[in-house]
Amino acid sequence: MSWMQKLYETYDNCQSLIGYSTDQTRRPLLPICHIAAQAHIEMVIDAKSRFVNARVVTDRSDATTIVPCTEGSAGRAGSKPECHPLCDTLQYVAGDFALYGGSVTSGFAKDPEEPHRQFLRVLTAWCASEYAHPKAQAVLDYVEKDRVVRDLAEHGVLFVGADGKLSRRAEKQRQGNVSDIFSVVTSQDKALVRWQVQIPGVPESKVWRDKTLWESWAKYYLSTKSVQPLCLVTGKNALIALQHARYIRMPGDGAKLISANDTSGFTFRGRFDSAGQACSVSLEISQKAHNALTWLISRQGQVFFVRGDGGRLEPSLTVVAWATSGALIPKPTDDPMAILGLGGLPGDQSHVASTAQDLALRLKKKIAGYAASLGDTTGVVVMGMDSATPGRMAITYYRELTGSDFLRRIENWHESCAWMHSYGYDKETRQHFICVGAPAPADIAEAAYGSGLDDKLKKSTVERILPCIIDGQRIPRDLVDCAVRRASNRVGMDRWEWNKTLSIACALYRYHARKENYDMALEPERTTRDYLYGRLLALADSLEQWALNEAGEDRQTTAARLMTRFSEHPYSTWRTIELALGPYKARLGRKANKRQMAIDEVTALFEGNDFTNDKRLSGEFLLGYHCQRRHLAQRQKDDSPR
Repeated sequence: MSWMQKLYETYDNCQSLIGYSTDQTRRPLLPICHIAAQAHIEMVIDAKSRFVNARVVTDRSDATTIVPCTEGSAGRAGSKPECHPLCDTLQYVAGDFALYGGSVTSGFAKDPEEPHRQFLRVLTAWCASEYAHPKAQAVLDYVEKDRVVRDLAEHGVLFVGADGKLSRRAEKQRQGNVSDIFSVVTSQDKALVRWQVQIPGVPESKVWRDKTLWESWAKYYLSTKSVQPLCLVTGKNALIALQHARYIRMPGDGAKLISANDTSGFTFRGRFDSAGQACSVSLEISQKAHNALTWLISRQGQVFFVRGDGGRLEPSLTVVAWATSGALIPKPTDDPMAILGLGGLPGDQSHVASTAQDLALRLKKKIAGYAASLGDTTGVVVMGMDSATPGRMAITYYRELTGSDFLRRIENWHESCAWMHSYGYDKETRQHFICVGAPAPADIAEAAYGSGLDDKLKKSTVERILPCIIDGQRIPRDLVDCAVRRASNRVGMDRWEWNKTLSIACALYRYHARKENYDMALEPERTTRDYLYGRLLALADSLEQWALNEAGEDRQTTAARLMTRFSEHPYSTWRTIELALGPYKARLGRKANKRQMAIDEVTALFEGNDFTNDKRLSGEFLLGYHCQRRHLAQRQKDDSPR
């Protein structure tokens, strides 16, 4: 239960952030005994419970509503779902719902009035307690009048047909109105109502933003609990949670981290006599921990999706890292550009070296900034979760670190697996830009298996890379080999995809062979066989491409077409490539002399029988190829007239 303890600490450290944030796309940090729901109708009443106004909530960013709930209603399901005590759908809040032909949930079909009676019982008990709130009392007095649907229909929010019943979508003639109730729900029966209560002298009329009302409901609901067994997190007697939260990764996500309600199956039978023996966590701890986790995932986590049996995308692997103090920290799954929050680097490739140094300096300063706000001893947790079934979720990766250790490992990853990439795209300038750093795990998966890889393979690959980032483990050899093979198969990819795969393969091989201390710039003094063969291939490719450009031809070079074969049999393939260069040298004339001299110089660097050795090349040849190609492009830029 260490993860729950850490989340509980995080929640307590972030009390000031409870409620709505300025970023409406994120899920709020919820108070305990509350959930976030999407409201469709907003009703305004006064202090004397008189109807004032109503509207359809068409703005999705404004629809998120903090709603008081019970344990049963928070994760409600089935044919007889429990009601929320204040804001809920029409079948609960409207006493005249059945009168207007509203369709209730199947379990209430024999008694359509039961949902409203259930709602009144819960709300009445709250208002009769010592924790009563005037806004809740005003809502109770209004709904007891049994005219919610009538007032909404008269105000034009709901639509009633000639038969006096709520209209179905097929019967409704919308006449192009995009602000009516059918723009937010497919059926009027499913509309959720939230309240504004206008009380003189009270500036906040919205019940979903009133912190005093949140506290009122939480205190009342906790006072109704009396069971006091041992909490396994705190080691103390406390109010025990009988049900635990879902909707953790995203709204509609039914998977739970803690679930022990399967008394007829084999969830805990054979090990324990009851669910309480299997897992006993206090209500306060469970709700604070789950609320914190939900908020953290929305704020700084990454969710990977897989396509289910019906073709629908479903949440799967989720990775989140957080500081228990609530301070922001970099995502382990981000590349340097995402960590820095930059839209792009300057597109002028004539300053690649200084750009690389600038990026490295910026990244160091950014991490130093995180370190200053975190401190050395602040706890940091990295957690990965995944679900095998729609209803159950498990923790697949968990690490507790100090802030300094976490940042040091992130920095080490971005230094050790760094390479020069050109697949970044700045949406503002609409240009590709050069960046230097470690690729994101999702990009590594695509480089190894192709952009059309299966969602499950992608998320499992990210799961395998996570220990490399956090624990410093070596990248699995099969991932490196797959990326090298795909980068060698230049013919099978579009140019942009191949360039991306090539730079990522170089980054992976450089990280895999860290002891060799490969530089991202060309190393003229390196005389290893594979590196030199990579340089030769780049020189031949450049010479032929130069000649093709001069003639206005657009086709692949011989070196590009034979790259896969060259990686398997370099010596024999090089003879074919070199012979094919003859016509292009003749076409370029004296301009080809410098390139030919470079080929001769590289050939002279081979030691012993390395040049005639025809065994397969390792991924090192891609490093030589990429560095030589970059060096030629840089020199061409420097030599061009300004």
